[in-house]
Formats: sequence, C-alpha cells, structure tokens
Amino acid sequence: MSRPPLPPFSLETAREKVRLAEDGWNSRDPARVALAYTEDTVWRNRAEFPKGRAEVEAFLTRKWAKELDYRLIKELWAFAENRIAVRYAYEYHDDSGNWFRAYGNENWEFAADGLMHRRYASINEHPIAEADRKFHWPLGRRPDDHPGLSDLGL
Repeated sequence: MSRPPLPPFSLETAREKVRLAEDGWNSRDPARVALAYTEDTVWRNRAEFPKGRAEVEAFLTRKWAKELDYRLIKELWAFAENRIAVRYAYEYHDDSGNWFRAYGNENWEFAADGLMHRRYASINEHPIAEADRKFHWPLGRRPDDHPGLSDLGL
C-alpha cells in the first residue's frame, strides 16, 4: 500500500501531507487513521508508547471516546527528506461538558511508501470556557476557508 505524497518532500507535498493527516484525524475514525501508519509504527504520545497499527487504532479509539466533539488544526513547521515537523492545536470536551484546548508538536518520519513510521508527540492542554472556543466548524474536515493556527493567533 502506498500513501502519497511520498518522500522526499517539497514544501508543497509536505503541506499536503500535513493537511491529509489533519483531515484523517478530524474524521475521528480510528481504523481509517491507523491505515496512514506502517504496520510496525512507533509512537510516543504523552506517557503512552503505542507500537504497531493495532495498538494505534486501540489508542485512538480510547482517545476519541473521551475527547468529544474533537476538532484539530495542524500546521507545517519544518520538513526535510522523509521527515515533517508540525505544530497543532485541538479542542474537545469531556463527558461533563468541560472544554479543553491542547497544543502540541509532532515529529514524523515516513517510510518510502508514504506511510508514517514514527510519530513523536509532545502535548499540553488546559481548560477553556466554551465561549473561548475557536474551532466551530461542523464535525469532520476543517473547511478550506477556516483560519489556520497562525491566523487564529495560536
């Protein structure tokens, strides 16, 4: 299976890869998202270290069961050859209606077929008032005309 765009990345293909990743995560479909990673993918996500596509899918299933109405924006930070660095923010609420915004950075390394082999994420989150939310599009893909992180001052 191949997952274009393929490395080595140009500015255009790195941006495309970031947007495709954002779109996938905004689907909140663990099985679909897991297919973007190699069978032997290695992750660091906060204090969890999923290995392999099956563990990634289980991780995402748990994540989106707790992080309700999840909406994410990713932005390219840097790229070279088969690596991309992104910064991102996402908003969600818990089952008690408390809203949160999380900020993070990810370092990605891709296999030649365009599947992500390594994902290292550093994330911080804090509570926000519902009135302070900035991500208001309908669940799913962020509309092309919705501001990105830099435009939102994040």
